[in-house]
Amino acid sequence: MAYQVIARKYRPQKFADVVGQEHVTQTLANAIAQKRIAHAYLFCGPRGTGKTTIARIFAKALNCTGGPKIDFDDSDSRVQEITEGRSLDVLEIDGASNNGVEQVRELRETCKYAPANSSFKIYIIDEVHMLSTAAFNALLKTLEEPPAHVKFMFATTDPEKVLPTILSRCQRFDLRRIPSALITKHLAEIAGKENVTIDAAALHAIARGADGGMRDAESTLDQLISFCGDKIEEADVLSMFGLAAQNQILKLSHAVLAGDVSMALTQLDELARGGKDLGRLLGDLLNHFRNLLIFQVSKGDLNLLEASEAEIAALKEQLSLANTDSLTRILEVLADAELRLRDAASKKILLEVSLLRAIEARSAMSLDVVLKQLNQLRGQTSSGTGVSPVQSAPIAAPAKPISPAPAPAFSLREAVAPTPATTPKTTAATPTPPPVVQPAAAAVAPTSGNFNLTELWHQLVDAVGRVSMFTRGYLIDAHPVSFEKNIFIIGFDPEFIDHLALVDNSRNHTLITTKLAEMGHPNAMIKFIKSEAPANWERKTVSVLTPPTPAPAAAKTAPPSSVGGKPAEATAPVAEKKTTAVVFNKEEFKNDPLIQKALEIFKGTIVEVRA
Repeated sequence: MAYQVIARKYRPQKFADVVGQEHVTQTLANAIAQKRIAHAYLFCGPRGTGKTTIARIFAKALNCTGGPKIDFDDSDSRVQEITEGRSLDVLEIDGASNNGVEQVRELRETCKYAPANSSFKIYIIDEVHMLSTAAFNALLKTLEEPPAHVKFMFATTDPEKVLPTILSRCQRFDLRRIPSALITKHLAEIAGKENVTIDAAALHAIARGADGGMRDAESTLDQLISFCGDKIEEADVLSMFGLAAQNQILKLSHAVLAGDVSMALTQLDELARGGKDLGRLLGDLLNHFRNLLIFQVSKGDLNLLEASEAEIAALKEQLSLANTDSLTRILEVLADAELRLRDAASKKILLEVSLLRAIEARSAMSLDVVLKQLNQLRGQTSSGTGVSPVQSAPIAAPAKPISPAPAPAFSLREAVAPTPATTPKTTAATPTPPPVVQPAAAAVAPTSGNFNLTELWHQLVDAVGRVSMFTRGYLIDAHPVSFEKNIFIIGFDPEFIDHLALVDNSRNHTLITTKLAEMGHPNAMIKFIKSEAPANWERKTVSVLTPPTPAPAAAKTAPPSSVGGKPAEATAPVAEKKTTAVVFNKEEFKNDPLIQKALEIFKGTIVEVRA
């Protein structure tokens, strides 16, 4: 008797023998039991998963003696005819070589005749997607309304090429890739029947190389028996498939997770010199990191994994080396490399670069995390800059008038009514005193408690400006609403409402409350609202923070003039009264700690600055 290969010798003969396709075999068995047999079936799936085998078993169940029935006898003459391919009522047609209109017309003529000695005339068309469009169209009417004794069974590896009009007339069954564990178990049974000794690692390697196809696995086992005899080891399988050993995959993945660039490149070089298939290696790495991610997300649920005991132990060991985000970024890098590997001139160089990118991706930081850290840094910068190392005592309003002193540079206010000028008693150089909150004197100035709110507001704007010119620029367009119960409410006119979202953040809150504490109002809270300014409110003009120009001697002795019995403003130097717009300082902007930190994190440069 001629030699028969393992794939044919151990081909399933009943539904119970089919491995890994229970969702299909159970449905067909129930259809036979309930006598709900359709006229057309379409079996789809990867190669070697059992499409044609299931179609033949279904044909046996339909045409067996006394059928249709599920538990048919293998020794039945009709069943044996179908098994040996000599049944007149079960016709297997190759769609690739019979894809023309003429063959379909011949099929339409023959299907009119009743079966010779069976219940049904069954047509099994393999690789049906190879039929031409004209052949499909010629088959449509017969397929939709065939004679009662005709059944069609189609098999294809590419259902997308089958016309939708054909798909809609068939019951479709999608066969899936067979899990590695089931392939390993089935191969172990075959090896026992063939009196071959094969270790578990070799079986697992065969299952990995078969990629879910039972026929591929059986053909490989047959080839290994011819090559190795009655004893097969893992090294034999690895050399045949060009696969990397499982421990090599684990070492390489551990090097990536640990950030060991030297070890990763060394392992890759060893595998490349050993003649391993780099495409298969990349696929194995992807599968391992996928298993590690699923194992981490599912909190150790092994039902979602297809892994050996050694790999599961490695997953538990590597679980603490990376978090979910890191594994996701590594998978993205490797998946991108898999797409580019087909067109790469040097696969090894591409894989080396991909491993380096994967190591960098492991410790990379997402944009959300960067923005969060920038916000935290913004708050730390404002609090660290706004509070001096030695806190000064709160400044209280004096009980009696104080002799006038030269006005500080930052106290140019147009909203406050002018006060009579008096001649200074001395011109000696003395330190500029801090701004003093004057009693409420302006009719337009709102007051709250024992302080002038307008005066306090202008002092606050100047104090904030010495720390952050940006925040000062926003506050120039704002106005104080109230300051009661330690809540300072700041309003923006509707025309400046877009400033509210820019200034209302933790950094500015901290800066303003710190300055208020320095001015004698600790534990204050800030609230920004949309509010129209009072009719008599005038925004403060931006001033230059420069020392005042000394007054001319003539100005010291000039008597004050009066108009209508009211004192007029004292004659003041022009340089002291003149207000000048602030010019944007690019160097100050670049030296801001927050800007420098942002440039460092994003590795950026300032190419243009707009005021």
